[in-house]
Amino acid sequence: MIDFQRYQPAADLLSERVIVVTGAGDGLGRAAALAFARHGATVVLLGRTVAALERVYDAISDEGLPRAAIVGVDLERADAAACAHVAETLHAEFGRVDGVLHNAALLGALTPIEHYDAKLWESVLRVNVTAPFLLTQALLPLLRESRDPSVVFTSASVGRRARAFWGAYAVSCFAVEGLSALLADELENAGEVRVNTLDPGPVRTRMRARAFPGEDPSTAPAPDEVMGAYLYLIGPDSRGVTGQAFCAQGASAALSAPA
Repeated sequence: MIDFQRYQPAADLLSERVIVVTGAGDGLGRAAALAFARHGATVVLLGRTVAALERVYDAISDEGLPRAAIVGVDLERADAAACAHVAETLHAEFGRVDGVLHNAALLGALTPIEHYDAKLWESVLRVNVTAPFLLTQALLPLLRESRDPSVVFTSASVGRRARAFWGAYAVSCFAVEGLSALLADELENAGEVRVNTLDPGPVRTRMRARAFPGEDPSTAPAPDEVMGAYLYLIGPDSRGVTGQAFCAQGASAALSAPA
């Protein structure tokens, strides 16, 4: 197993690659978009809040990095037609997609299943599971146009070991782990797209602050401190690695709280 703390990606690791990042306006998604751009990628910033995506776009532009693209999509409402439209847009603009990072997620409520609101449950599952399924399905033809395509799903420890009160978020992470493993198995024999999940461990994000309001934020690393794992999995150094569940912060991350 690779030690992400010691991993040193090449400066041009993602040169000339087109990578889609969902939830790119904030937190881990924003950090990943910037990290990918800093290593040469053309990043497609996908999310609901266009103003937030524009701020990331400007940050990339200000550093003189490859020009990003913005795709505004509300994943809670996106259906197969909307995802097909995203794929058509990217096909017209780029002709292929070299990587997809599924990072957008809703936390939902931390409450017993007995009291979980059904509409909120559906919203969390829609954003965290159904949207990634639909988007991946739509983008697979574009991923097959790449010489080295990779799909990465941000997951969490509660999707690998259940924990009381994490409700729809935990269930959605379990589903993402299953979707990733299933897709990797379907594509492995064809030697096509590699598919993996990554638990970033405890990271200083707004989602974690909501989940742990009494926690001192300084006890968790900033999102950019775990980007080595994302760069490894989305880039060529992980060629041939598929169907695995990774932890960004070492073996102990298997029992860590979600980021």
